[in-house]
Amino acid sequence: MSNWNRRAFLQTTAAGVAGSRTVVAQDAQQDPPPRPLTRFQIACMTLPYSQFPLQRALTGIRGAGYRHVAWGTTHLEGGKQVPVLAADAPVAQARDLAKRCRDLGLEPVMMFSTIYPEARNGLEVLRHRLLQAGAAGIPQILTFGHTRSGNAEIWIDRLKRLGPVARDQNVLLVVKQHGGETGTGAACAKITRDVDHPNIKVNYDAGNVMDYLEGKINPLEDLRACAGEVRSFCIKDHRFFPGPHQDCGPGLGEIDHYRLLHHVAFTNLTIPLCCENISAPRLPRPTEPEGIDALARRAREFLELVIQGIQR
Repeated sequence: MSNWNRRAFLQTTAAGVAGSRTVVAQDAQQDPPPRPLTRFQIACMTLPYSQFPLQRALTGIRGAGYRHVAWGTTHLEGGKQVPVLAADAPVAQARDLAKRCRDLGLEPVMMFSTIYPEARNGLEVLRHRLLQAGAAGIPQILTFGHTRSGNAEIWIDRLKRLGPVARDQNVLLVVKQHGGETGTGAACAKITRDVDHPNIKVNYDAGNVMDYLEGKINPLEDLRACAGEVRSFCIKDHRFFPGPHQDCGPGLGEIDHYRLLHHVAFTNLTIPLCCENISAPRLPRPTEPEGIDALARRAREFLELVIQGIQR
């Protein structure tokens, strides 16, 4: 090889090595692949509108900018409280109510079971609730109770029997904190892990953890212990000062919702955030539905900002 050819070969080889190093360096500087985002569904329960007719609740929630709704328990109709959907209502009635919501532009994402799992007829009612939810296309049923010694075993037995029904209806049965042996998310997660069925999971209610346990348990740490089991939230806040301590709307209490929701912000799951309490601390409940509308809108806007902030 001539000197000229040798020099050209060496220069070409050196340039190739330098180019490889540049590519490697550029690859090393590339951003890591994005984490899978949780698809949060911000919903308002009809519960804050319980002193008004259901139809006014639905139109108010839609007018406050929501696209999702959770069915509460009862509403004032003709001077008396009437169930949103009675426990023994035919499944066709559940289907019709869901259509009524969708016609308004609201997708139902959750409904109350209105019964404790340990109740004498708890198994039968929860089974029918699952059939109602399946007919309505509602993905989650919420249940809870104030379990005491021995009831946890009843819960586990009944939830195991309900798991296949929930699967067949494509519905999740979620349990949330309500004092007693289910006062924490960790306690609820222990039950669902013992049940060991993909359609029996946890709903997290940070406000209830603070309320029932009087601040003795930090919900941020509690959620860390059960986040893998959580499939939805009942959204409420809690404030101890100024007293008396009380539940309130998100962002108006002492719970850091940025830290709370960050625990489940990158799961690749769909997780409803159902606003259960939207009230302002120490202020009287609005006597007109327009006041509820304003509180509902404020709660939605707050949660939207939180989600944008944690998922950037």
